Amino acid sequence: MRKFTMTLAALGLAAVGLAAPATAAQAAPVAPAGVGCDNAWPGGSDGYVRAWDGYDCSGAYLGGTQGDDPNWADGSGVFTGSDNDRASSVMNSGYSGGEDVVAFYRHAGYTGGYNCLKRGELYVDNLSRNTYTTGYNMNNSISSHQWVYASGCSRFMS
Repeated sequence: MRKFTMTLAALGLAAVGLAAPATAAQAAPVAPAGVGCDNAWPGGSDGYVRAWDGYDCSGAYLGGTQGDDPNWADGSGVFTGSDNDRASSVMNSGYSGGEDVVAFYRHAGYTGGYNCLKRGELYVDNLSRNTYTTGYNMNNSISSHQWVYASGCSRFMS
């Protein structure tokens, strides 16, 4: 009986040893958050605000501009009608000093609540973690943006 118990225990340990590596091998590696945005960073201040339709600065690049855009839906600026309500990650590589904060708004004409991205924050790789001053989730809901002074913001993205 003792031999049978020892054999059974050895087989059990072997089965666990074989199962553990197989399970670990099946798990796909996941890149740490921010790697895509780190790679998209222009390397310094170039005066631009940028947006992507995917998390972590991936997916379709919606555009970048040094100016304001009061209506992402009208197609008159860099952000066109097809970019409205699509951003899932944004970047601020604006110039230091003055109006170096980007305020993103839920509606055209700088209305519907806002949330600001400081120049030093660089980017937000997942807008679903942020809300406007009205409490509405920011993911896939930006319709306008403008450059502002930090003193003009009461809410900042993280």
